[in-house]
Amino acid sequence: MIKKISYFFQAIIIYLFFFVGKLLGLNLSKKIFAFLFKQLGPLFKSKNIIEKNLTNFNSNLTNEQRENIISSMWENYGITFIEYIFLSLFKEKNDLVEVTRSDILNKISFNKPVIFVSGHFSNFELMSMEITKRKVKLATIYRPLNNFFLNPLMEYIRKKYVCKNQIKKGIGGVKESIQYIKAGYSIALMIDQRVSEGERLNFFNQPALTTTLPAQLALKFELPIIPVFIERRENGTYKIEFYDEIISKNFKNKIELTQKLNSILEEMIKKNPNEWIWTHNRWK
Repeated sequence: MIKKISYFFQAIIIYLFFFVGKLLGLNLSKKIFAFLFKQLGPLFKSKNIIEKNLTNFNSNLTNEQRENIISSMWENYGITFIEYIFLSLFKEKNDLVEVTRSDILNKISFNKPVIFVSGHFSNFELMSMEITKRKVKLATIYRPLNNFFLNPLMEYIRKKYVCKNQIKKGIGGVKESIQYIKAGYSIALMIDQRVSEGERLNFFNQPALTTTLPAQLALKFELPIIPVFIERRENGTYKIEFYDEIISKNFKNKIELTQKLNSILEEMIKKNPNEWIWTHNRWK
């Protein structure tokens, strides 16, 4: 009962924030919520987890570098949070997101499906949105929010503006993913969070529970995997970079292929550590 009450009041606050943000407009809202999350975020998330994660990432970081990464991360949290109610603008406009290597997407439209993988960088929802805007048949795997008062709104937003084919993470989701692939759909998912059913693989020189689902699907159906990197620019626009295809049949098994994906994810984080989510207990 206490958890339900807590979820209810959390949802009320978030709905209020969304209402205020909508009144203020995108640009002003981003500035305000970047500031708010920078001030309030540390009060609700464990600083010890963040510090441990940063040490695993790079033990040679100076205090100044650590503080800069943490501060920028919270600002990114705030911006991404409030952008959810403005995803319709990103859906309608073509000047807010630049896609590099769009030729890769053009090939997908006329060939067999692929597996898109990325991490929680910047506004990670834009990956699936931009893929679907380019007429690629896509289904996206997502993790429902714990807050059941808020989750219906988030699912509605994702289905309406990001990708209408949403697959809930879990055993049922794996079966659903297979059905979509057999129907000619590509699959998109994030691979940077800890999963209890995963394998302990090397991630920044530390064992971390890692999902092997992309590798399993790619090997089973002989599909290529395309890593995707997203970053925010200073002017408020975004850049999405599609990497070269990883040919799954070149790897012996799911472990070897998944380790390759972890290595690519590491390079993405090194490229822009300020916009990755360091609050997740990745090495638990």
